[in-house]
Amino acid sequence: MFRAQKKRALERTNFGKEVIREQDYPDRLNMYLIPPLAEITLDQFEEWALDRLRVLSELETCLFRNRNMKATEQTVKPLLEKYLPLSPNSVSGRVNKGSQLDSERKKDHYSHFILRLAFCRTEELRRRFVKAETILFRMRYTSADISEQHALLARYNFGWTLVPEDEKRSLQDFLNFSSSESTAHTQSSNESYFKVPFERVPELVEARKVFIKGGVAYVPASQQLSLILTEFSEKLERALEITARALPRLDEDDRLLPILGHLSKGFVAPEYIPDSSATAPGHGVVRASQIDSLVPHFPLCMRTLHTALRRDSHLRYFGRQQYGLFLKGIGLSVEEALVFWRTSFSKCTDEKFSKEYRYNIRHNYGLEGNRRNYKPRSCAQILTDAAPGANEYHGCPYRHFSEDNLVVAIQGLGVSDQGVLRGVREDVRNKQYHVACTRVFEATHKAVGANSPVGVGVGMESVTHPNLYFDRSVQFARQVEAVESESGK
Repeated sequence: MFRAQKKRALERTNFGKEVIREQDYPDRLNMYLIPPLAEITLDQFEEWALDRLRVLSELETCLFRNRNMKATEQTVKPLLEKYLPLSPNSVSGRVNKGSQLDSERKKDHYSHFILRLAFCRTEELRRRFVKAETILFRMRYTSADISEQHALLARYNFGWTLVPEDEKRSLQDFLNFSSSESTAHTQSSNESYFKVPFERVPELVEARKVFIKGGVAYVPASQQLSLILTEFSEKLERALEITARALPRLDEDDRLLPILGHLSKGFVAPEYIPDSSATAPGHGVVRASQIDSLVPHFPLCMRTLHTALRRDSHLRYFGRQQYGLFLKGIGLSVEEALVFWRTSFSKCTDEKFSKEYRYNIRHNYGLEGNRRNYKPRSCAQILTDAAPGANEYHGCPYRHFSEDNLVVAIQGLGVSDQGVLRGVREDVRNKQYHVACTRVFEATHKAVGANSPVGVGVGMESVTHPNLYFDRSVQFARQVEAVESESGK
């Protein structure tokens, strides 16, 4: 009996099996059909997944901002080059080889499958993951050269039926009529066609770019991208459902489950490391006396906390944590933090302040208790907090405020454009709170930079961290000051 139990246990694990140390990646276009089996470190597991998450989150943001494919590519390209580069086999006619090429493709392969584990849990997460990954695959396919595209078709059997020449000639008039206006008759007659069920190419049917007969769509080779994207998304949907059924096997792995849970919560708000150089314009160090002058650079969540602090001369614990770590992130030292909170709690005696608040402030800077150096809270962490109770002001206003109160608060920032306010309402209803915050950032900074060549908004990123909002606002102000000083000379 015990031998049978041991045999079944071994069959459910990788013990006693040969581990594949390396995997070949001959091409950069990947349908992700074969899961990776080699070993990686836990640090690589989390780092690679977070890097891919940054790219997918920005892709999703572009979708909600209704950006076209060209604008999306311009936005996401710098992030891809930074976090998820994927070089082609050849560059300007030269063969591109080496360990860097393999490491890039290995990271891309592993990060995709790691995020599958995180986003297979619910139907909504699966839907969002498939949509973002499909757009990413489309960007890579359209940027690939012909040889890479042909290599993809040769490697994967999609089951398409090539239309014979005699059948194509008998239907040539119909095929020509369904072709685009830019395609000449000679080009259409020389082009290859595939027969597929019409429901597999809904985009081409909607645009009337294919001829349909008997429920079969005749797809020209020039329009095969739509077919490939359908294949990619359908295969990924099925794989995610299979992964979801297998996920309970990870319940006993206390190393991976916290990481996967963190990743799934961070889909719209990946990690951000505050820029320590983004201090007050014209100053090297942020002091307690400067905080009030820096409030125009704060996001709405931190302005709400600051306003409550100045009005009540007090903040409750969760508000102090959220605001205190934010101030730490913008460059407020522990000495200046003690000065700031002591002067802000003006109704409190020195004895009470030292007894009830001093330890907590020093603890956030890693000087008390377990000596952990705490980071400023990200949007993902703030959004997962419980709603603030009476006389509490922490959390995200875009999530916890009523629509009317939110509009009043945004108008208090100087935003009166009804189009922006309508967009914020729609973002909040869609639970895209970071998109709403980004929209407000762009609206509040547009007037400052309208007549300067420095641009508008947060550049290639969306607001996913309160300190990111502050850093970009300060950088924007510095650029405007530099332009104005140059023009005044």
